[in-house]
Amino acid sequence: MKRSLVGVVVFTFTASLGFAQESTSSGVGSSRQIAKYLSNPVSEVISIPVQFNYDENIGIDDQGSKWTTNIQPVVPIPMGRQWSVISRTILPVINQKDIAPGSGQQSGTGDLLQSFFFSYNPKGPSTSDIIWGVGPAISAPTASDELLGSEKWGAGPTFVVLQQLDQMTYGLLANRIWSFAGDEDRETVDVTFAQPFFAYITPDAWTYALNFETTYDGESEEWSVPINFNVSKVLNFNQVPIQLGAGLRYWIDTPETGPEDLGYRATVTFLLPQVR
Repeated sequence: MKRSLVGVVVFTFTASLGFAQESTSSGVGSSRQIAKYLSNPVSEVISIPVQFNYDENIGIDDQGSKWTTNIQPVVPIPMGRQWSVISRTILPVINQKDIAPGSGQQSGTGDLLQSFFFSYNPKGPSTSDIIWGVGPAISAPTASDELLGSEKWGAGPTFVVLQQLDQMTYGLLANRIWSFAGDEDRETVDVTFAQPFFAYITPDAWTYALNFETTYDGESEEWSVPINFNVSKVLNFNQVPIQLGAGLRYWIDTPETGPEDLGYRATVTFLLPQVR
């Protein structure tokens, strides 16, 4: 798995150096403009980010490993010039091994998280005004194995607030999920997620991004806090814009059985050529 991820990382930068173009004919704008759209969680473009994550040293004996592929389509629904409803979906596909003594290996889907943001974005990414969105988040028990999910239905509020300047984007994305139905024998879900994020975009469409994907479990009172650093590049393959990225994360705090030290990430974002 680690070799596969390294291969994705090498491909990302090889492709970036060999095939990058500074403009597209997609109707969205230049590569730099596309990078700016994609650094906004509630932007006005349809995108399908696919995120590959690898972590190891998991479990009491640190022998476990986990590969998580997050499929995360983002679909804006225009509600006028300044308002949109943004649908953000996260479906994890997981392959994990030895995360607990005697657990063996599991592969399949995890729990789906569906968010809807009623979003205010007055002029698009060229403005320095505050962009924000608020709405509901729903967690569905779509895990194909009991060790890959909570087997609970959950719901709660979510919000995002950010500002985009000429080359910088910074803000906060957060949600809180409480379980309300599902397997009564499984633990109650009470999870708070907060992601401060920062991105710097160069004139030639390189994006340097930093974020903290902070999770607090209200039942166990435990924290999971990785700091992620990612480098990505908007490319134009046959007039189709794609963003490729790769990076590392360092676990600042985890539960006793959580991952330790470094994790690895690669991303591919497909962009549909539609802007309201």
